[in-house]
Amino acid sequence: MQTAQADIAPCCLHFEAESGIMVTGFLDATTMSPKLFGERAGAASRAGKALKHLHDSGAVFETKFQVFEEIDKYLEVLARKEQVRFPSGYDETLKAAEEMRRALDTHPLPSRPCHCDPLCENFLDTGERMWMVDWEYCGMNDPLWDVGDLIIEAEFGHKEEEELITSYFDGAPRPDERGRVVLYKALCDLLWTLWGLIQHANGNTAEDFWTYATGRFERCQALMAAPGFSDHVAAVAAGP
Repeated sequence: MQTAQADIAPCCLHFEAESGIMVTGFLDATTMSPKLFGERAGAASRAGKALKHLHDSGAVFETKFQVFEEIDKYLEVLARKEQVRFPSGYDETLKAAEEMRRALDTHPLPSRPCHCDPLCENFLDTGERMWMVDWEYCGMNDPLWDVGDLIIEAEFGHKEEEELITSYFDGAPRPDERGRVVLYKALCDLLWTLWGLIQHANGNTAEDFWTYATGRFERCQALMAAPGFSDHVAAVAAGP
């Protein structure tokens, strides 16, 4: 596996394609959570370095991940289902997101190998460095997707967010780079809202997916309505 060769994931000892069973090398590390990211000193910084290492690794994934293509795919799935409910205002928010799409497409970053689903639980912390696991959604992508998505999944406050960003960029990012992170924070919630609606429509009882979807959507709306959000969109459109 390329991620093991790049020294970002534990080595793969056994893999069965038919069953999907994988056995990896043991790591003496802690599985992260939002709570642990807030409690473990330097955890956000170590995560930033891990993401940067992945993105600069030179690995080439066969698949690609592009947020608006994924949104379209999920909308197509929902269109084939009966009696699908959307949170109030979803259509309007999706239309408003087109401005973000145009801004991101104006000055695209080169695609890099990305995890694309950086849940806290996909980070293993030794206290000295972070490893990453669960590469189901991995693909070639705008690398700042991973940064913005982790901020949302880890529920970072301002301190942890700045620690992650400073570590990733090895200093302060340019306005367009910070803007891309902010836009992807909103877009990841917009995307995973749809994923939650699909689980709800499928009758998945693993958790209350309607509450999950509406919670993510409300957070997306709040971020898009926050002061300064339009400035970030403009910075991304302006480019470096």
